[in-house]
Amino acid sequence: MNLRLLLGVAAAALLAPTLLPAQPKTFKIAHQFPGGTADEGDFRDRLCRKFAAEVEKRTNGQLKFEIYANNSLFKSDTQFTAMQRGGLEMCLIPLAYMGGKIPEVNLTLMPGLISSYEQGHRWKSAPIGAKLNELLDKNDVKIVTWVWQAGGIANTGSNPILVPDDVKGLKIRGASKDMDLMLKTAGGSVTSMPSSEVYNAMSSKVLDAAVTSSTSLLSFRLYEHAKSVTTARQKTFWFMFEPLLIGKTAWNSLTPEQQKIVMEVGASLEQFGIDAAKADDTKLAEVYGKAGVKVADMNEEQFQKWVAVARESSWKDFEKTAKDGATWLKLATDVK
Repeated sequence: MNLRLLLGVAAAALLAPTLLPAQPKTFKIAHQFPGGTADEGDFRDRLCRKFAAEVEKRTNGQLKFEIYANNSLFKSDTQFTAMQRGGLEMCLIPLAYMGGKIPEVNLTLMPGLISSYEQGHRWKSAPIGAKLNELLDKNDVKIVTWVWQAGGIANTGSNPILVPDDVKGLKIRGASKDMDLMLKTAGGSVTSMPSSEVYNAMSSKVLDAAVTSSTSLLSFRLYEHAKSVTTARQKTFWFMFEPLLIGKTAWNSLTPEQQKIVMEVGASLEQFGIDAAKADDTKLAEVYGKAGVKVADMNEEQFQKWVAVARESSWKDFEKTAKDGATWLKLATDVK
């Protein structure tokens, strides 16, 4: 074999590994909600499954996903930290759960701040959205899909909770520091816990009432303990930001083209999230009504009574305790 041929063989050997197709990556997506399929079940689980299927399709199988529902991989209060540390690639989580660690995100479940899905979604393209993205980037996390959910109030008593006076003396769950502060100011006795624990708490009389998303009110079957429910069909003081997130470690492991696909697919599912959440607001009334639960809707006058309490309690506290709280609140209220 001549020298030129030998050099050619050696060069081919060196280049061969780079010509092999990249090995597929498998990302884990965790959440606290009941599992199902892409077409049936809790829409937050369905959103994760739709996202996984479409990204896998568009990357020709180079990105694959495993969905861990029902807190089966990490508990809801550890999912965010696991992402930051690289032990979990993605999760769908109520961002306000991280309010103790990142006080500014309490704004994403601030009572009376958001009054419609459309207003909430406008955060994405507004200065408040840019500021939120910047904050999460500093905490090693990125938003993939913007999801807002309205919430209702399940009550083990027969009188629906419609105005602040209705919570006096009740053991109630609000889901965030600022939501809890408003309920406490109104006279409630507040107990904090993830929505996945509310069913057992109502069953054991630890809670008299709970405020949570319409979807959670359905998925966690709180109608089995409630005697009355206030829906979000008309007005509600409870809107929660519940995005699909990706950790920076996972994000940085992707090629630019894969990053582009992840964000495009994530954005494409936002209308699905809005439509599904709205459908659950209506379905809530139907399911609870069939279960013999008294169904009520909050009107504008009742809503404004809650806003008045929230402004004097939760909003003022946020301005004082969150870094640049007044600026954050101003940016949020600028979105109409």
